[in-house]
Amino acid sequence: MTVAKEPVEGDVLPPVGSALRSVDAMGALDNVIDGARDYLRLREEEQSKRAKIDAYASVEITRIQEASSALKSYFEQVFAERSTTIDGLFRHLDVAMASGDGKATEAALQGIVDLAKSSPMVDIGDLSQIRKALDDPDHVWEL
Repeated sequence: MTVAKEPVEGDVLPPVGSALRSVDAMGALDNVIDGARDYLRLREEEQSKRAKIDAYASVEITRIQEASSALKSYFEQVFAERSTTIDGLFRHLDVAMASGDGKATEAALQGIVDLAKSSPMVDIGDLSQIRKALDDPDHVWEL
């Protein structure tokens, strides 16, 4: 048995007017697609730039660490030598003063003063040459 369906009563509504015509809708879709493609292209370019910057930073950090290590070794060596020299000069000063030798006392004092006036950095030389050496990946550091 079938149930009789009652007719639907009411007014038939006219179709809803579209704010965009079909041509405008296609243009909007094209704009969305173009915008998405531009975004993806730009994102890829910026990720590539970031990767290059990260790689450059990594190389520079390694170079700085190697240069710092070389400089630290240099200072350790220079100050060890200076320490030995200073100890020797003060021993000579003590001996000269104990023996009453004025010339030897004066010479030991002059040596101490001269050493105090000098800087270990003077022995390094021209800092621009150091920069060139740091920039040269094939440079061999001799300590």
